Amino acid sequence: MKNRGSEEAEPCRSEFMSVRQVAHYLQLNEKKIYALAAKGAIPATKVTGKWIFPRRRVDQWLIESSHGGVLTDRLVVAGSDDPLLARVTLAIAEAIGGRALVSYTPTGTRLGLDLLAARRADACAIHWGPAEQAERRHPELIAGYPLHRQWVIVRMGRRQQGLMVAPELAGESLETLCNGARRWVFRQSGAGSQHFLDASLTRLGIDLQSLRRVVDARSEREAAAYISMGEAEIAPGARAAAVESGLGFVAIGWEAFDIVTSRAVYFRELFQRLLSELANPGSRALAARLSGYDLEQCGALVWSAG
Repeated sequence: MKNRGSEEAEPCRSEFMSVRQVAHYLQLNEKKIYALAAKGAIPATKVTGKWIFPRRRVDQWLIESSHGGVLTDRLVVAGSDDPLLARVTLAIAEAIGGRALVSYTPTGTRLGLDLLAARRADACAIHWGPAEQAERRHPELIAGYPLHRQWVIVRMGRRQQGLMVAPELAGESLETLCNGARRWVFRQSGAGSQHFLDASLTRLGIDLQSLRRVVDARSEREAAAYISMGEAEIAPGARAAAVESGLGFVAIGWEAFDIVTSRAVYFRELFQRLLSELANPGSRALAARLSGYDLEQCGALVWSAG
């Protein structure tokens, strides 16, 4: 028969732990574990009313919580695709070299938030609807995540959003482009550009299903590439992405482009360097060449849980 000590030590090697097991693992009382789980302060999920703790994520949480986190030498940005953010991130990664990991993976808004919530990304770029609605919609968008009260929303800027089109279609109206004959690239579910298009067409009374959808793209740059290669003619996207690929652009409106991250990451040197680089004169000049940006609020903290 196993003694109590061996029985409690064994779950530390298991993939999932109960409240009692994680309390023993962290050398805390069970009441404290319940409180941390209820606040979303420790990685946990409820299964049939009971708290379950993934050991790997608890280990990662411990590392990141210790003295500011040994992962301060990492900044992984996920979420929405953007030419300016991509170039600035690459420039920082090149300047830092092997001293830190700085990367940008354009996954779309929703998947980026999922990765941030799972602590597989350190920040997430988002855009979700017209600029004038961002102060309400962006906090609503993140509110479904248990850890969202530990997050902040930082403004990168505003972007002009619309349709990237083959150059010969640049003068066409939105209504003409939606006549059903043109070949469209759609974005994946959860992409901010697709959400913007869906909402815009709904306001105009245009049925999305009437469009000739020929291919799906997982980023704005991939969507632009399909048009450049002649495989499609139209895709939702930002003006900057169209200009970068030498395409035409039909404007629909402006959106807020924000970055979501945790308070801990917000104060890290790498994240503050990203904000500084985005706001410097060189990046502003690049934004002007790409066009379709307004960086007046770049770096502003636009939402925090308090």
